[in-house]
Amino acid sequence: MMSTTKPRRKKPATTAVIAISALMAGLTAAEGAFAQQADSRNRRASASQGPIVNRVVVEGNKRVEKALIEDQLRARARAPYNQAAVDADVERILEIYRRSGRGLAQVTPRIVDLPNGTVDVVYTVVEGDKTGVKEIRFTGNSQISSSRLRGIMQTTETNLLSFLKSTDVYDPDRLANDLELIRRYYLKNGYADFRIVSSDVQFDANEGGYIINIAVEEGEQYKVGSVSVDPRLPGVDAEAVRKDIVTSEGSVYNAEAVEKSVQALTTNVARQGNPFAQVRPVGTRDPSTRTVNLSYVVEEGPRIYIERINVRGNSRTRDYVIRREFELGEGDAYNQVLVDRAERRLNNLGYFKRVRISNEPGSSADRVVVNVDVEDQSTGSFSISGGYSTADGFIGEVSVTETNFLGRGQFVRLAGQLGQRAHGIDFSFTEPYFLGYRMSAGIDLFSKFSDQTRYSRYENRMTGGTLRLGLPFTEEFTVTARYSLYQQELDIPNDTEKPYNDCAVPIPGYTRLAGGGIATGAPGEVASRAFCEGNGEASLAIKESQGETLTSLAGLTFNYNTLDNIREPRNGFYAEVKTDFAGLGGDSHYFRVTGDARYYRELFEDVVGIARIQGGHIMGFGDNGVNGGDLRIVDHFFMGPSLVRGFAPNGLGPRDISSYDSSANAVGGTTYFGGTLEVQFPIFGLPRELGLKGAVFADAGTLYGYEGPTVFNGGGGSILDPIGGCAPSGDRPQNCIEVLDSDKLRSSVGASLLWSSPLGPIRFDYAIALSKEEGVWRDGVRVGADRTQAFRFSGGTRF
Repeated sequence: MMSTTKPRRKKPATTAVIAISALMAGLTAAEGAFAQQADSRNRRASASQGPIVNRVVVEGNKRVEKALIEDQLRARARAPYNQAAVDADVERILEIYRRSGRGLAQVTPRIVDLPNGTVDVVYTVVEGDKTGVKEIRFTGNSQISSSRLRGIMQTTETNLLSFLKSTDVYDPDRLANDLELIRRYYLKNGYADFRIVSSDVQFDANEGGYIINIAVEEGEQYKVGSVSVDPRLPGVDAEAVRKDIVTSEGSVYNAEAVEKSVQALTTNVARQGNPFAQVRPVGTRDPSTRTVNLSYVVEEGPRIYIERINVRGNSRTRDYVIRREFELGEGDAYNQVLVDRAERRLNNLGYFKRVRISNEPGSSADRVVVNVDVEDQSTGSFSISGGYSTADGFIGEVSVTETNFLGRGQFVRLAGQLGQRAHGIDFSFTEPYFLGYRMSAGIDLFSKFSDQTRYSRYENRMTGGTLRLGLPFTEEFTVTARYSLYQQELDIPNDTEKPYNDCAVPIPGYTRLAGGGIATGAPGEVASRAFCEGNGEASLAIKESQGETLTSLAGLTFNYNTLDNIREPRNGFYAEVKTDFAGLGGDSHYFRVTGDARYYRELFEDVVGIARIQGGHIMGFGDNGVNGGDLRIVDHFFMGPSLVRGFAPNGLGPRDISSYDSSANAVGGTTYFGGTLEVQFPIFGLPRELGLKGAVFADAGTLYGYEGPTVFNGGGGSILDPIGGCAPSGDRPQNCIEVLDSDKLRSSVGASLLWSSPLGPIRFDYAIALSKEEGVWRDGVRVGADRTQAFRFSGGTRF
């Protein structure tokens, strides 16, 4: 990697228009040139017996610590004054500010004469604003577009939204990491001969920003030819360990997959009683077929033991938090693969600015000392986030999070939410190494309120907690055991704004009027059926479920994740299956299973295909306190755009068609399934840096199987037949409901606009329902139809 500069001296040397020197290598390269000039002028100054420097002062610096500047100065107190040293100091101060992203900084030296032949040297700094990256250029790339490479980098170009972010400010450390990300991307995608030829960073005074030039040499894209294991240790079965290899014949060569294979093979062979075994991947290129034949050589490594592990630099994090990331300890056989894995784990914790593991000779030839040097960084955060969705309206959240609580590596979070139709508070604590083992344990406490009156005419309050115990079997597969205990209170509001429970006579049902709304004079009847229809009455099923219930639930979560990027995946597979058993005491008794699987594949450059399937089933047993059914209504599944876009929240599935407000009275189902096909792509003509993408999709799914209450005790204690057996409209009492429960497959197609904005991910969906439940006719009115919603918006931010 090279870094060159091209000076543009259109202003005096004390301004920041002077080009950057040795940006990527720090100040070392520039020091030699400055030192030569200073030494030459020093000799002349000594001969002329110049004044003595009384003190050296730096003023005007606010963004850069004074100690950092003073450490780089050549002018020293009690030393002879030297103009060359002062000039060199000006350049070095400017270089420090350029490295911090302030290319327009100015430094003015001032010499103050004092009595007795002494002087003060004063450097006055005008820091200026942060200087952005105007352009990132690539040369030599023919297979991967410049736009794609810029998308890999953390450094971004300055644009209209730059005031909302800081990644467009030049940072040499960030750029160095970007170059490594680019290298890894090419090696992961088959370009085994890839290399970065040079990186050139210039400050353009005319443009008022930095220009980054990166030259690459891609080479050919290779695929994997043959894959074999070459065991050179006795007792190692090649076929037995072959299952640990994740590289497959015919696939695109992937250096990351090779690395994972080496780690898995090394660990497996070591567990078989070969602690000194090492796995060496050997790749033989065949340019004619553009393939790489891979052989994993298992051989005896040097017999070296770990004498000591020194942990240094951790001023806050406890030693044991660092040591537990090692799968080996003092006295164990040294294994470079396991040491490298520990270094990656330490970096992934996010507790440290820097992690470096080095070795030094021990007390004898077969001993090694492992030094772990770290630098702690802040791990606490206070955040305010907000968002909007068409389902929940505006919602805001204030949270305090600490990922390394008291330096013990524990996760603590306290958050409060307040929105138009929901509010709550929750607390979470996680110990990642429970009882010293590599398994996590945690507790969640919550109190939540949700207003469902727009769709089901009730409000729900939930208070409780969850205990968790997670065990990672591999880097990709985790199993978590859960126990939850919570109380729910379902309430039907009945006031001027929400009069959803004023036609309930006799309780818990209401009397359906004869003759299409003509009062019969029976006791308890309302005077006008139109009144109840107009103000929106809750379903009898919802009224039957009013009150408080306690749920005691145990469950397991199985999670498998091979995604290449959690936030914006391009390739990989994600699957989650949850099983829940409610009935360990409490009022609810059911067994529930849900699943969600997503597959991502980059079809073309920047074009990502997504396939998703999801489903769930719940089955009640025992006494759930409902009449004529197996489940309380709040234990049912309720679905909408999360299953099939183009439908409103709670917009599809079983509905009560005997109530006065059937359009809103979704009663839920016990079985759902659905699938999605989606293609995401860049929007032609828009710069990638804006973070805008388009998508087209097709959804299909259904929800059915209502198992809630269907018969109700009326005024005279009578219980009528359930679904389909309601008494004719002229008979009284009318204390049963009729549920339209169709398993018809709903479907939709649509388009989306996705924006990875500085305010967080924002998504706009527009969908057209192709198939839906049209409902049935009752008393001249169509009831029970699905509710559609073409437009959907969601988004949020954290700052």
